[in-house]
Amino acid sequence: MDDQLKRELTNWLQFYRELGIEEFYRRDPGTPVKAGPVPPPAAPSAASRNDAPAGTHVGAPVPRAARQLAAPERVPAAPAAPPPRVEVPPTVPAAAPIRPPVASFSLFETPAPKQTGPETLEEIRSDLGDCRRCKLAGGRKTIVFGEGNPHAELVFVGEGPGADEDEQGLPFVGRAGQLLNRMIQAIGMKRAEVYICNIVKCRPPGNRTPEKDEIETCSPFLFRQLETIHPRLICCLGAPAVKTVLGIKEGITKIHGQFYDFANSKALATVHPAYVLRNPREEKILREDFEKIREFLTRK
Repeated sequence: MDDQLKRELTNWLQFYRELGIEEFYRRDPGTPVKAGPVPPPAAPSAASRNDAPAGTHVGAPVPRAARQLAAPERVPAAPAAPPPRVEVPPTVPAAAPIRPPVASFSLFETPAPKQTGPETLEEIRSDLGDCRRCKLAGGRKTIVFGEGNPHAELVFVGEGPGADEDEQGLPFVGRAGQLLNRMIQAIGMKRAEVYICNIVKCRPPGNRTPEKDEIETCSPFLFRQLETIHPRLICCLGAPAVKTVLGIKEGITKIHGQFYDFANSKALATVHPAYVLRNPREEKILREDFEKIREFLTRK
């Protein structure tokens, strides 16, 4: 055996002694080996890793010379007794984690579910808030949400607030509103029995017609109001209201007095009271259409 191999074997013997392996034995080739459970190898400690011979690392294959030295050299001994059997308790599935109640103020937990059922007008108004969703907010004084009986059979939908409405925060309180009040009384009803609102909640500058983007931004609140009130009849006052609610682009003078389906309600188109104030001869159109409203509501 050359000197280099001796040094290598000496280093490995020293390494095994530091691991606690000091004896080696020899087994004859014909001696049977009794099979038994083999415990998993113990992970070497940090100290043993640090004390390994230079140029080696834990887990590296054992050199041929070391394997020759580790081969059994002693006279056969009685086989070691198998290790005692350890009873492993049956596996118990882990319990589901206990979660905190849903109603929690933590931002990292599931929010409380939204209450089911139809929303109220108060909830819709609260959602609207101090609305800044479109450019009309910059010139308004007051949001004109709507007014009237929340369970009305008849709902009037106008175009938008005017100067008087913007000042008072109520729909149809100017000259057009006074004419509307007289027409409501003419069919035997009171203003408090109906609900009045507009397709936009803020006054357009100079009482101009609301623009497309303004209507698209504000009309969802109108449709939520109509869904909540669930009236028997919706009266659309003027072409913008007819186009928004019914999607009809024909002239109002051609389709006025006709009934249309809207969800589970009926809808009727008629001229706006402000149009009648500018064209007094057209008041007969308004009266004829309101008479149809009276006839419809008297039919149960």
